Amino acid sequence: MTSTPTPRATGRREERDGTAYLVFERTFRAPITDVWAATTESDRLVRWIGHWAGDPTSGSVSFRMTAEAADAPAETIHIDVCDPPRRLVMRSARPDDSAIEWTWQIDLAEADGVTTLTFAQEVGSDTLAEGVGPGWDYYLDRMVAAETGADLAAIDFDQYYPALTAHYRAELTR
Repeated sequence: MTSTPTPRATGRREERDGTAYLVFERTFRAPITDVWAATTESDRLVRWIGHWAGDPTSGSVSFRMTAEAADAPAETIHIDVCDPPRRLVMRSARPDDSAIEWTWQIDLAEADGVTTLTFAQEVGSDTLAEGVGPGWDYYLDRMVAAETGADLAAIDFDQYYPALTAHYRAELTR
């Protein structure tokens, strides 16, 4: 019987245009177009995080996280930059204050048959970072599992949260 490795905190704080972001990286032995599809096509996203509906050319889609509770509400995701297959910038209402929006950035780069995904999530407080950080480690590990054929059921959110919260609290307050 093989055991699942203990999750680790991989995100780091980075300032981008005067705003604090948590930044995560994952690598894939796959062409950039394949990793782009895994992050933008609804039938690929549903394998690891959720699905979207609507017309992305309108500038927004409705997104429902299926790896959350079965009754997780859909949210509107605004698409600010879509430069296939290299860059995607989106925003939506923050969960703690729907009057404030936060931003996600996905950047892809390919070299020697390996594509690096750099994911950045804007965070405004250490309290948000405590949930966002472990959450993105969890989802990005699910993405790696989905793309490599590993067992997604072996990735348990309870191993990420609250175990990784101290790392992200410290990252945001440094």
